[in-house]
Amino acid sequence: MRARSVPVVLGALGVAGVAGVYRPWVRRWPYSVVGAMSSALASELPELMIGVHAAAAAGALRSRGVSRAAGLALNGAALAGLAGLAGDARRSAHVLGDALRELGVTLPSELSGRRPVGVLPAPLARRRYRRVADVSYSEHGRFGTLDVWHRADLPVGGRAPVLVQVHGGGWTMGDKLGQAEPLLGYLAERGWVCVTVNYRLAPAQRWPAMIVDVKRAIAWVREHISGHGGDPDFVAITGGSAGAHLAALAALTPNDPAFQPGFTEVDTSLAAAVPMYGVHDFTRGRQGLWALLEGKVIGTTFATDGDTWRRASPALRVGPQAPPFLVVHGTTDTIVDIAQSRRLVAALRDASVPVGFAELPHAQHGFDALASARTAHTVAAVHRFLTAVHQREVPAGAGQTGRKRVAAGR
Repeated sequence: MRARSVPVVLGALGVAGVAGVYRPWVRRWPYSVVGAMSSALASELPELMIGVHAAAAAGALRSRGVSRAAGLALNGAALAGLAGLAGDARRSAHVLGDALRELGVTLPSELSGRRPVGVLPAPLARRRYRRVADVSYSEHGRFGTLDVWHRADLPVGGRAPVLVQVHGGGWTMGDKLGQAEPLLGYLAERGWVCVTVNYRLAPAQRWPAMIVDVKRAIAWVREHISGHGGDPDFVAITGGSAGAHLAALAALTPNDPAFQPGFTEVDTSLAAAVPMYGVHDFTRGRQGLWALLEGKVIGTTFATDGDTWRRASPALRVGPQAPPFLVVHGTTDTIVDIAQSRRLVAALRDASVPVGFAELPHAQHGFDALASARTAHTVAAVHRFLTAVHQREVPAGAGQTGRKRVAAGR
């Protein structure tokens, strides 16, 4: 490629990426993954891309003729779009603040619009806080393992609040490493114990193996987390995408014997849930969801096995005793339609369950894997929400039996 062509190519790619954020060109699984990847840098790291296209525009000035004009026009258009996207982090902070207000949670100073400090990139957070790796919680090899994150000075036998994180990947792929790690590091630094979970995947294992494994991991936490400084009486859960589905379903089906074969006596109730960009209603499949569920995950059709599909749908399992929820979803998510989260939130509100809902402007699927400004605001909001629930449920000085089941906003 000739040097004078580089600004033109970069500008064209930039315009395509920005256009894919403002008006996604494909929303059908699995092709939507390509669309998400092509626009991810523009939607989640616009400041970085502004630098790239400013440099490309400067390079175009050194060209002549058509290359100069095309390079300046394309990179100028990309810069204009990116300038708008750069403001989405500040807008996301206000949206998250509104979601916390729905729950009666006092706003932290981090949500004033300035980027919160202390949100680390995933590799650094992992090296600093992952204390125990690949602990076995079941007999399923690496699919039955978990990691424990906490600060080095956290005392064994302490009473730190606990967050379980469930990875995504369409129930068919993924791992406990690499997802939500900015959040895990942020919470660990502030005294939380975090547990990341692997679980059996389709198509080698069919539903409900995944939710059974998540429940079994919660059972492990109940029994063993005090040895890592955590409080077995306060366990919250989070996850993204398929992990959000599993997290929400776990929170809404405490002690369901159908999902706890062989350990029905264990209390799997949870104190709070934070599902992000999740799939919450299997009975709706606008983005190619049914083909994935029928072919690989459940292995039956909704028409012939509707009860299984409905029982697997968090939006259809909501009851008045559900814990408080903070639901987060991007408005231009091309992989999971934001309507999935809207249905869950509507069901929670209908049941008078405390719920805050943040529709983040122009956020893409899986945005929180990057330690971006938007992720920083989201992490701060999740920490404030979970801390508020913990403070209401576990009064200062409460012992093993001192837990109070008081939901946020009630």
